[in-house]
Amino acid sequence: MLASVFSSAVLGIDAYTVEVEADITQMLPSFTTVGLPDGAVKESKERVMSAIKNSDFVFPNKKITINLAPADVRKEGSAFDLPIAVGILSATGQIMRDDIDDFVIIGELSLDGSLRPVSGVLPMALHVEKDGKKGMIVPEENAMEAAMANALKVYPIKDLRQAVEFLEDGGAVKPYEIDMNKVFNESQNYKVDFSDVKGQEGAKRALEVAAAGGHNIILIGPPGSGKTMLARRLPTILPNLTLEEALDTTKIHSVAGILPANTALVATRPFRSPHHTISDAGLIGGGRIPKPGEVSLAHHGVLFLDEMPEFRKDVLEVMRQPMEDGHVTISRATMSLTYPAQFMLAGAMNPCPCGYHGDSTHECNCTPVQIQKYMSKISGPLMDRIDIHIEVPAVKFSDLAAGPSGERSEPIRKRVNEARRVQLERFKDESKMFCNAHMESRDLQKYCPIDDESKGLLRMAITKLGLSARAYDRIIKVARTIADLEATERITTTHISEAIQYRSLDRNLWL
Repeated sequence: MLASVFSSAVLGIDAYTVEVEADITQMLPSFTTVGLPDGAVKESKERVMSAIKNSDFVFPNKKITINLAPADVRKEGSAFDLPIAVGILSATGQIMRDDIDDFVIIGELSLDGSLRPVSGVLPMALHVEKDGKKGMIVPEENAMEAAMANALKVYPIKDLRQAVEFLEDGGAVKPYEIDMNKVFNESQNYKVDFSDVKGQEGAKRALEVAAAGGHNIILIGPPGSGKTMLARRLPTILPNLTLEEALDTTKIHSVAGILPANTALVATRPFRSPHHTISDAGLIGGGRIPKPGEVSLAHHGVLFLDEMPEFRKDVLEVMRQPMEDGHVTISRATMSLTYPAQFMLAGAMNPCPCGYHGDSTHECNCTPVQIQKYMSKISGPLMDRIDIHIEVPAVKFSDLAAGPSGERSEPIRKRVNEARRVQLERFKDESKMFCNAHMESRDLQKYCPIDDESKGLLRMAITKLGLSARAYDRIIKVARTIADLEATERITTTHISEAIQYRSLDRNLWL
């Protein structure tokens, strides 16, 4: 007796079809799973056996062989429980349906036969939608997520008994319906707003410039000055996610298993803030079967590294390639997976080990050597990829005592959207350039011409203020963004002057 059922699995952030073959023969009782199953798949035989018996079906006392094809790709997770159970019931004649292979089936079984949600459902559903199957059977908790594949019929199932009833009688369960555009529009709300921040007008302006040009930014200031509060509100002024970007982001969160319950779509810019004790594998991804790391979970959003010098140097260095390429490739002996990683980096640090260098209200006891050693924990090549350095001073009492008076995120976001529109039009003939931060040195002459007066100001800044050579290109790129915010094509000395103020770490202010 042989039966075949189709399921799906995820490799990276893309899904592929898995054919679950169940063969039952009249031999000594055994249960064998082949096709490179991992531990969770091998253990499914215990869950499947108990679920079948506890759902009042007959578990065959024979030799059972389950093959997961393609057999040369490792299978992991518990999503094969339900298709294995359905395959066994079909092979023993307890499910009588000829077109069972028109459906893709996923789900983890409890011992009592009820279904539990699994991760990676959205990429599976999008793959099934393209594959032309009649429908997809998923656990109830995953139905909303799977239904984001708009053209696919998704059937929510609560337990094994209901799955069998549906396969016997197609009218037993109705397809799950969802209005994708309504869900997308209703989910585009942030819980924080820029108006919550009191004072710090200079830092707010710097964040607006960073958002408008896609520039990486680092905030330098004493403890309690509001660096983290400001960074958490950076996503609220970034351009709204498009539906395509939201689906890409949701796929990554779904594969990682961190998509919140009853959430169909990640419609706001992600904000990831890993602790400084994170490993390099946790940051860029890894594991025996590679999983996405923080740089990929921040795709289309913000990666915030608080207390940046406290991160291990080797951990910070692994970010250089994803920041440059917009993706990260993780290679193992048996496979190589690529995850997207287009994010804005926002860092925060103190001006010295004690945090109070330059603060008029607290005395700093750090020596120049200690400050230099602390600052050098962030390497030059990594700092090369950060366009804006902004000082965040301690908040004045008058600002703290005043009521909320700052500008809200929405009007700032409108200005950012307009600046990004200008940049998209400017780079429409470029394949990998979407904002000013993506420009290389060779692009500056074409897109950022400056007059002699601006060149003179730049020459003075580099010679008199001690700015490093690497600051030259960054200043011009940031000045281009400032000009875009003002809707002017020509870069003037005013724009250059403001951009120079955003290179504080290149000046000798901390020694």
